[in-house]
Amino acid sequence: MSGHLDLLVFGAHPDDAEIGMGGTICKHTAAGQRVGICDLTYAEMSSNGTVDIRQNEAQAASGVLGLAERTNLGLPDRGLWINEANVKAITLEIRKHKPRIVFAPYWEDRHPDHIACSRLVQEAVFNAKLRRYDPDTEAHTVEELYFYFINDIYESDLLVDITGVHELKMQALQAYRTQFESVGTNNDFVKTPLNQGYLERIEAKDRMLGQKRMVAYAEGFVSKVPYLIEKF
Repeated sequence: MSGHLDLLVFGAHPDDAEIGMGGTICKHTAAGQRVGICDLTYAEMSSNGTVDIRQNEAQAASGVLGLAERTNLGLPDRGLWINEANVKAITLEIRKHKPRIVFAPYWEDRHPDHIACSRLVQEAVFNAKLRRYDPDTEAHTVEELYFYFINDIYESDLLVDITGVHELKMQALQAYRTQFESVGTNNDFVKTPLNQGYLERIEAKDRMLGQKRMVAYAEGFVSKVPYLIEKF
């Protein structure tokens, strides 16, 4: 079912959003908000698993998260170049769902696709509000653009307490068995950072962020603009 979303999360690959902000997604869907994930690629270059298996895993994870919508733009994995076609595809996705808030990966990360996704989403958020850009579709201004962490951690502007839903976050991640477990035979299994204790490191990261505000688990976010409040 399509419709307006409260939160729209972009990731380069299925599992990026779950890694960086699966708990935050669970909190908002549990509160009745409509949350969607848009994966830019099918992760067809992944060392383990297949596109079909990865899509089934993403569907299972989406059920745990309680998503209202999950889409995939089918852009080329390891081909997320900053070009008009890629920017336009993301821009139209934003205009289609008209989210209040958009999320993208933080602009520094060990994976080049995460960096490219961050840049592409920033370009698309800007274009989405321009009424003369692709005038056949309705312009839409996003209220806020936040960035979440995947592999690396930087200083956060904002923390979300995910203590009550952390188990659900981990359950969603465990749906991606081909990525995070040592499954398959010697002929079709490749050792990667993801299947060498990566889930344990995600839990440790969330604990470390939570410690900053004395909660058990938290997820961190960054904004490029200052926060505006009426008073303290």
